[in-house]
Amino acid sequence: MLDSKKTFLLVSAFFLVLRYSFAQMESSKGSPLLKDSTLSNITQRFNKKRLGAVIGTEVLLYGGSMYGLSELWYKDYPRSKFHFFDDNNEWLQMDKVGHATTSYYIGRVGIGLLKWSGVERKKAIWYGGMVGSVYQSTIEVLDGFSSEWGFSVGDFTANTFGSVLVVAEEFAWDDQRIVLKYSFQQSPYASYRPNILGKDITENALKDYNGQTYWLSVNLYSFMAKSSKFPKWLNLAVGYGAEGMTGAVFNPPYVDGNGWQINFERYRQFYLSFDVDLTRIKTKSKLLNTLFYSIGFLKIPAPSLEFNKNEIKGSWLGF
Repeated sequence: MLDSKKTFLLVSAFFLVLRYSFAQMESSKGSPLLKDSTLSNITQRFNKKRLGAVIGTEVLLYGGSMYGLSELWYKDYPRSKFHFFDDNNEWLQMDKVGHATTSYYIGRVGIGLLKWSGVERKKAIWYGGMVGSVYQSTIEVLDGFSSEWGFSVGDFTANTFGSVLVVAEEFAWDDQRIVLKYSFQQSPYASYRPNILGKDITENALKDYNGQTYWLSVNLYSFMAKSSKFPKWLNLAVGYGAEGMTGAVFNPPYVDGNGWQINFERYRQFYLSFDVDLTRIKTKSKLLNTLFYSIGFLKIPAPSLEFNKNEIKGSWLGF
């Protein structure tokens, strides 16, 4: 399995470039794209130039990142015959949820870009929606030819799930009613293994699974009658996290300055919280609309309940 930081950085960069570009397109004068939060309700005549720009940008980003990854990372490790690697028991599956979330958002942007180009609905959903899975699974194939790792079926499954979710929602509802989201707060565990979990908050946000939480954020209004007075932007979110991990499968021994061995309990966390779907908040400001769309993948802090093997506890600002 490729180092989590480098994988997440690479995929996130690809996703964020596309996401920002799409947000900018949405904010252009006369564009209908910010009239609602969906990506499928974009109706445009087929525009060959737009489609060419979209495909060209994606090809450049894809090809450039794959070449850079191969030259800057894989070349330092021996090649091997294609083989598989089972990492499903690592990090209490937090990495798998991260894979799914990234695939979901790349697919969401992919659909929107093809719709913006006037591509027929079904093709836009299938081709655009699967971009995230294809992109991340290419990394799995590269892993498969590296003796250091191997092709992870678990990662591939997670990648596919994220893409299938965005595709299924578009076909079912022409809307993204159930959204995957991410949140982070620093944990105390990074200080024990900074080389693995990160040396500062930026690295922690990418590498420390103890501080990450992934959410299924459900927009309640979208399941109600259109005449409902319920806030369109208010979501109910279910979260998943994990705690006490200083190693992938088990925690290596750690002895403090006094010679005492410190052991951390590894356990899962489940959350129930409210959330805000920023993409459903409409303003007259193009800047705000672009900002809300660009950071819409972040879970908004809100009162929450945490359920784990030891206790049930509440928080006024659940991340």
